[in-house]
Amino acid sequence: MNLTRYEKARILGARSLQIEQGAPTFVETEETEPLQIAKEELTQGKLPISVRAEN
Repeated sequence: MNLTRYEKARILGARSLQIEQGAPTFVETEETEPLQIAKEELTQGKLPISVRAEN
């Protein structure tokens, strides 16, 4: 599924907020910035957020 840039921004924002508030991460990384960790989760396909498309 290809996400629009708006969907990516919304998902990364929500996930980085979760990480900032102490949620566990799903990738091994040396990054400390929540947004960068969320981006790595997205690129590795390990993001615990699903997107449902409605027509």
